[in-house]
Amino acid sequence: MEAKTNITVLHEELNWLEKVIQQVICSYLLQEGHENDWHTIPLPDVTAENAPYATLVNEWQLNRYERLALALSLAPHLRPEILDIFFGKNAIYDRGFTEFGGVIDKGHSGFIPTGQTLAFLITATHQELRNEVLNIFSKENKLIKEDVLQLADTDNFIPKLNGILSLHHNWYHYFVTNEKISIAQSASFPAQKITSNLNWEDVVLDTIVMEQVNEILIWLEHGNTLLNEWGLDRKIKPGYRALFYGPPGTGKSLTATLLGKATNKEVYRIDLSMIVSKYIGETEKNLSKVFDIARDKEWILFFDEADALFGKRTAANSSNDRHANQQTAHLLQLIEDFPGVVILASNLRANMDEAFTRRFQAIIHFNMPSPDERYQLWQNAFSGTCTLAEEIDVYQIAEDYELAGGSIINVLRYCALSAIGRNDSVVSKQEILKGIKREFSKENKTILLKN
Repeated sequence: MEAKTNITVLHEELNWLEKVIQQVICSYLLQEGHENDWHTIPLPDVTAENAPYATLVNEWQLNRYERLALALSLAPHLRPEILDIFFGKNAIYDRGFTEFGGVIDKGHSGFIPTGQTLAFLITATHQELRNEVLNIFSKENKLIKEDVLQLADTDNFIPKLNGILSLHHNWYHYFVTNEKISIAQSASFPAQKITSNLNWEDVVLDTIVMEQVNEILIWLEHGNTLLNEWGLDRKIKPGYRALFYGPPGTGKSLTATLLGKATNKEVYRIDLSMIVSKYIGETEKNLSKVFDIARDKEWILFFDEADALFGKRTAANSSNDRHANQQTAHLLQLIEDFPGVVILASNLRANMDEAFTRRFQAIIHFNMPSPDERYQLWQNAFSGTCTLAEEIDVYQIAEDYELAGGSIINVLRYCALSAIGRNDSVVSKQEILKGIKREFSKENKTILLKN
């Protein structure tokens, strides 16, 4: 039998939704045919289909009520007219039925469903099914965890189910095209996946730092065994929390990325300074979403600019100070409850509040590399097509100029561009010295270049 197209599968699901809506309203208003039960309307059989929507239903084993929620959120995108029946008026009050929920927006002429709309469909004739509604909107439900369904927030005095029920645009795109869009950094998801083509030898850490990093690596590989099989879950909290501190470019981000690479775990970076400045008021909700997904997918979370929230605190003399303290307390609780690995990064340990740093299992100082380490970094950087002229004493360069690994890579980038611009692959001494000078000038440092 020929496989159905993505759109065909979606439309068949919406045909089922339309019949369900009509039957529920018919039964609720005691119209002709009210004795029939919407549960008897057969669900489309998607067990043999490989369309993305069918795949999700099958792999996640979605039940009737979860499929109803998914179809309801899909309707405004493909078949908005299905929902027009909810515009019916209550003859007694000459207004819409409150129990139907839904909203009307100036940007959309149709009916936009809310959580109350779903609750009505499920419970209008079966009040005992209220828990099915609660289960769908639970943080533990796969549809919520994976950000497929979203229930918009409401003001505190408005019932939670009055929030708009919507399908995330990434998932709608996937259902229609079979193309997955990766989670992007945005105001509603302030995290970004970080990767690297580099390996451990490229980061060049001293022995003490590498020993501490290896401890995190061992936890990533054997943490579950220690907690569950060794019974340590009775004595210690799950998860591992580490602080990386040191000057920019010393390998903090790269080390976090390599920990994920070594254990086949994705690493997501959250810039706390950006959250504080741009997402104030939404921070708690957005960070909670990141942690919920990270817990399910076993991500490593890397928080950059950690002192933006965990810096030394001052008295809460204003509403902004109190809000910042509230954000900090919320994030700290999320970090402590997270069963995976959380890494915070800061340029200076002195910036960090001791009350917070005591809660971490590891505090690792990424210091500026020694001359020998810098020599290795220079060797690694210029080991490919782009090479240094024979006249350049690499060890002397490493000894004379204190640069971190990130800065050395910036010098490589400048020199490579300069060399290829003159149709060559060999970097001159003048070019490498100019690249070094550019790096020092970024920090408003003046140096005497040695010829």
